[in-house]
Amino acid sequence: MPSSLNAYSLSAVMLCALLLCAPGAPVEDAPTDNPAGDPSGEEEEVSSDLVSNSPVWDSIIGATKRHKEEFENEFKKDVVKYIFLEHYKFPSLPALCPHFNFSKEACLHRMVHGLLVYTVLLKYVEKENPGNSICSEVRYYSGLLINLIKGKMRNREQVTALSSSQEAQLLRDLDNPDHFHRKMTAHNILRQIHYFLIDGKRAITKKENRRLAFRTGTPIPLNVEKMSTQK
Repeated sequence: MPSSLNAYSLSAVMLCALLLCAPGAPVEDAPTDNPAGDPSGEEEEVSSDLVSNSPVWDSIIGATKRHKEEFENEFKKDVVKYIFLEHYKFPSLPALCPHFNFSKEACLHRMVHGLLVYTVLLKYVEKENPGNSICSEVRYYSGLLINLIKGKMRNREQVTALSSSQEAQLLRDLDNPDHFHRKMTAHNILRQIHYFLIDGKRAITKKENRRLAFRTGTPIPLNVEKMSTQK
């Protein structure tokens, strides 16, 4: 009798195991693909779609960052400081994207417009500094960044490249009989586009993270808030 009971119990256990392994049967303790704490597939899809997450930013900012070192090496003997370039600003420099009271769409619009203006200003830089490798890199990555940002805009048709007459006027406004002044203006263009890109990425990052936090119910990282308010 005990042996029959044991055999019956063993059969019941085996039957339960088969049912648990059958297709469609729930397995409570089975491991999942995502480790604990990792974002879900939906969150990953959302975050990977952010403009601020594109590696193009690192490429173009990395190129413009080299300018400071090149400038200091060029003017080391003349004791001309990088910050002196602030004296060579001009009114037609593109405006930065405000971090507050400005929609994401408006910020993207301003970034594209600014990049289109800087693309023209690079012609002036190339004229005053022939063979500058930074210009070619910035021009290439600017095109990629413009296309990326336009792809996220609702009203991308509202942003157009400068006309030939607008380009000519912009370049004429920079003309100056003094060679040193023209050279400093060209260097300042590269300096300003660097800060334009850094500030623009910060502003877009802040707006996208706020929107992502609202959609997913996750808090905004403190480092993002700090990054958006500091240069």
